[in-house]
Amino acid sequence: MKDWLDRITKLLSKEERKLIDFYCEPKLDGLAIELIYENGILKIASTRGDGLIGEDVTQNLKTIESVPLKLRKIEEIIKDLKKEGLTKIAQNIEKNKLKEVVVRGEAIITKKNFEIVNKEQKKAGLSPFANPRNLAAGSIRQLDPKITAKRRLDVSIYDLISDLGQETHEQEHKILHILGFKTNNKYSKYCKDLNEVFEFHQYWLKHRERLPYEIDGVVVTVNNNKIFDKLGVVGKAPRGAIAYKFPLKQATTILENVVFQVGRTGAITPVAVLKPVEVAGVTITRATLHNEDEIKRLGAKIGDTVVVGRAGDVIPDIVRVLPELRTGKEKEIKFPKNCPVCGKKLVKPKGEALWRCPNPECSARQREYIYHFISRNAFDIVGLGPKVVDKLLDEGLISDPADLFKLEEGDLIPLERFAEKSAQNLISAIRSKNEIDLPRFIYALGIRNVGEQTARDLAKHFGSLDNLMQASLEAVSYTHLRAHETSLHLVCR
Repeated sequence: MKDWLDRITKLLSKEERKLIDFYCEPKLDGLAIELIYENGILKIASTRGDGLIGEDVTQNLKTIESVPLKLRKIEEIIKDLKKEGLTKIAQNIEKNKLKEVVVRGEAIITKKNFEIVNKEQKKAGLSPFANPRNLAAGSIRQLDPKITAKRRLDVSIYDLISDLGQETHEQEHKILHILGFKTNNKYSKYCKDLNEVFEFHQYWLKHRERLPYEIDGVVVTVNNNKIFDKLGVVGKAPRGAIAYKFPLKQATTILENVVFQVGRTGAITPVAVLKPVEVAGVTITRATLHNEDEIKRLGAKIGDTVVVGRAGDVIPDIVRVLPELRTGKEKEIKFPKNCPVCGKKLVKPKGEALWRCPNPECSARQREYIYHFISRNAFDIVGLGPKVVDKLLDEGLISDPADLFKLEEGDLIPLERFAEKSAQNLISAIRSKNEIDLPRFIYALGIRNVGEQTARDLAKHFGSLDNLMQASLEAVSYTHLRAHETSLHLVCR
């Protein structure tokens, strides 16, 4: 937290640094949503999506009782704003009549309702949901709003995007409540400095069970809106806010084996195979060991008793090894010298922690590359998931992403679980992606170090694929081009 404060204060003047204070609130564990109201009526509800374009979930959100279909009457809003001493904002609303109001928040479910829904799932012979976040996310994305309506969801609004004259994040929370939104105000707090932030964090760490819903930390936001805006955004995350997470929820189990996975860029990731253990309501059987250096740091051996946690209550992680419980039967973890799939000798570039498979033709790399190509933030082809890709690869129908666009219905019908209609639907879905936005296309190429934000920056800077190709050919060495042979081959095709 101190490092974060040091980073952001370097971007501010001396006078601005004196004005820094904070607004803290519980970090909700749900699905981020945005609501747009026109003349006080709910018009659009969407998910965050890729940060620029979200999914339209208006009909589903309308079934949630805590989502107001219309805002309170302007007269009532103005009266309550004046009571709170927000006269300037009341005058702005009186003048502009709330033509458009955009807010953001989180779709969540209370602990009590989560238990009720899971009991109903079991009665219906269905699998219970692993955690509240999965339930909220899955329910909001249902095709049938009636299913969403049965899921007992709730919504908490915490961000006012429209400029109504608010000067602080604390004011935004007050305005949101007055407009008629359900907020977390009674669990949130203004903090004048980091010491008060630490006290707030410690309080909810000790008393989180008192909250009606799950949280995995607190969100700390620079309270002054002008300073917050000046600090800007990195990727999807504003510099002026930070998630101050709680420590891992932990349990002990046995490290039974280690397998080595090959990623699309050739990175070799060791994955711990664990004796199944429940942590915070979720059964964990695998956890990442990150890289060879992390294995050495932990001193882990196969057969060890290990402490496993879920980072942010979500990501499985091995926290530490308990060597005092060793029996003498434990085995050293041997990091491979060759790719476990294609057999090529692994390389470790200078200054990097990861070993990599250098073979661009490695089947594991190609498979992961195609998974990336069709992923949600890339081509996002409906009905084409990893299992279908595996079938297409195993049958020799595709060898790289470009082959997807040559498929015909007759290629798919002989495959298991494909009938005429499902084959038609998949081919139609693929054809619908013959043209996509340039940022998505660049991201889909899977070039190392090019994530979503960098893809957007490249698209904005070069303006077209031709310009980007020309710049790449002029700037990149032949050796580097060979490393990205698959991507460039796809572009050319």
